[in-house]
Amino acid sequence: MAEKIILEASVPADLGGKRLDQIASKVFPDYSRSCLQDWIRAGALTVDGKTIRPRDKLYGGEQLRLEAELEEEDRWEPEDIPLDVVYEDDHIIVINKPRDLVVHPAAGNWSGTLLNGLLFRYPELASVPRAGIVHRLDKDTTGLMVVARTMQAQNDLVAQLQERTVSREYEAIVFGVMSAGGVVNQPIGRHPTSRLKMAVTDGGKPSITHYWVEQRYKGHTHIQLKLETGRTHQIRVHMSHLRYPLVGDSLYGGPPRFPKGATQELTTAIKDFDRQALHARRLGLVHPYTCDYMEWETELPEDFQTFLDVLDQDMELETV
Repeated sequence: MAEKIILEASVPADLGGKRLDQIASKVFPDYSRSCLQDWIRAGALTVDGKTIRPRDKLYGGEQLRLEAELEEEDRWEPEDIPLDVVYEDDHIIVINKPRDLVVHPAAGNWSGTLLNGLLFRYPELASVPRAGIVHRLDKDTTGLMVVARTMQAQNDLVAQLQERTVSREYEAIVFGVMSAGGVVNQPIGRHPTSRLKMAVTDGGKPSITHYWVEQRYKGHTHIQLKLETGRTHQIRVHMSHLRYPLVGDSLYGGPPRFPKGATQELTTAIKDFDRQALHARRLGLVHPYTCDYMEWETELPEDFQTFLDVLDQDMELETV
C-alpha cells in the first residue's frame, strides 16, 4: 500500500518573492524538487486551499497543505541495525550515531543506514517522512541526532531547526595552531567543479559557525564549535576555508600534515586516523510536546579520545 502524507506549513516571510516550487523545497526538505513540482501540478500541494503553478510566486504568510502518497518503491525496508539510543519517549528519539553509518539511503548506500535501523526498531516511523529524520550527520561524523517519532514532533522540530533554536555543539581536531576562536559567516553552496564537495561561494546559502579553542598542540588544535545554520558539510567547509582543515578529512583537507619533530606515535596516529575528527557532543532543543528545554551530551568516541591522548603525550615530551 502507498504511504499517505499530510503536511501543513506557513510560508516564512523571508521566502516571499520566490516561486512556489522553490519555497516548497525549503519548507518540505524531505522531498525532491521534481517530486514537489509533480504534486503541485496534480493539486496535491495547495496554497491557501487553491491549486497554482510551480512557477507562481508567493508573498509570504500563505498556508501550504500537502496531501500526497508515496508509492511502494519510495519506501525503505527495516533492517536490524544496532542503535545507541540515548533517550526516547513517545515523541522523540535521541541517537548517538557511530562512525561508518550513513543516515539516509542514497546512491551507493541503499541499505544498512540509520533510517533502515530506525524502521526496524520503531515500525511506526514508516508513517513519518524519512522515518522521522529531521537533520543529518555525515557518514563518518559521530554523535547526537534527534529523530521525530510523530508527525507533530516532526513538524515542530523542522520549525525549530529553521528558526535556529536547536543547539548543536561539536568537538573537532584541526591541523594548525589557532590563536583564538571566532565566527565564520560565509555562504556555502555546491563546489563549482566537484559534485562531491561543497564550498564557500557567493551564490551559497547563509552559513554561520562559531568556534573556540579547547586546547592547542604543536601542530593541531582541539576546538569546540556551535552551529547557527545546518548546511551540508558546514563545519568541514568553514574550517577548510580558514585553512584549519579537520584531521582525517581527505575531501576538504588534502593529505595529512605532520608537525615538525613529531614523534613516531603521533605520525602513526595521523596516518591511521581515517575519518574527519568531528563529533556532535551536545544537543539541546525544546521538547515538541512538553515544551520543556532538554539537553543531552555524549562522551568522545574512542578513536577521537585516543588521538587527543597521543597529542597530550607529544606535548608532555616537549616539556620534559
